[in-house]
Amino acid sequence: MMTAATNDASLKRRYALAEAKRAYNILKQETKQKLIEVAQTFNWKITHTKPDRKNAPYTTSGDLTIHFTNYLKNTGNLRETKWKLVNRTMQQGEVQLTKDEAARLLSEEIRTHVEKKLDTKIEFTLPQTVNERLEKLKNLYLSRKGKIRQEEMPKETKIEAFPPCITKLYKDAQAGRHISHIGRFALTSFLVNSGMPVENIIECFRPASDYSERMTRYQVEHIAGGRGSRTKYIPPKCDTLRTHGVCPGMDEICQRNVRHPLAYYRRKLKTLKTQTPDTAASHEKETTPITRA
Repeated sequence: MMTAATNDASLKRRYALAEAKRAYNILKQETKQKLIEVAQTFNWKITHTKPDRKNAPYTTSGDLTIHFTNYLKNTGNLRETKWKLVNRTMQQGEVQLTKDEAARLLSEEIRTHVEKKLDTKIEFTLPQTVNERLEKLKNLYLSRKGKIRQEEMPKETKIEAFPPCITKLYKDAQAGRHISHIGRFALTSFLVNSGMPVENIIECFRPASDYSERMTRYQVEHIAGGRGSRTKYIPPKCDTLRTHGVCPGMDEICQRNVRHPLAYYRRKLKTLKTQTPDTAASHEKETTPITRA
């Protein structure tokens, strides 16, 4: 009730995710029969894997089978290649799963279920004591929001995950080309939030004809929260960058309702995790730690 009353979509998603993780840790310790009983409360078509003497290998790739519609419904947010339907054993519309995999898909079902339960309006007045707790909850989440996003970022900056605007700005800086004020701010604040060390960011701007290490260091450290108000700045939104002519054009990820360079970066990182080792190796030269010769 308190989570629903916050009217904060991101807080609701995190609450649902936490409940899903808790459920998964419990479900994977249950028996196959208990998993079937829980899954059936969500109207899953699920059974024990049936022995098939004519097709012996079919019986060895999973403990349970579920209908492919239930499978597809709960794998949309799972990025690992093993969850792609083409990589699963399926016969007559039934997909085989291990017990742990079934628990994982059930946790996705639970996450969706909780999110829907939270998508409701509180149409009655909450008691004062509850309202006071609610305000504390909202303030606590707001204070943690930036830190939570930063914790989700990888420890090393990955250039291959940069959005088109930052890729162009980064290349322009490396080549010593002129960059507008808002472009320099967008690039610096993005690199700061991607985890690149301040010293490396300063080095990015060294090729510029008007480079001043003292001024550049001051500006980078200020944006990183090391000077002045001690506020760590984030890049402008995509709409702002387009208005100022910083956007060079959208790619496929940009067109998926991405509104911020950091949101693009997080989404692209998830995509890169699903690549095969051979594909990932092709980007190895562009992966930080970033240093200059």
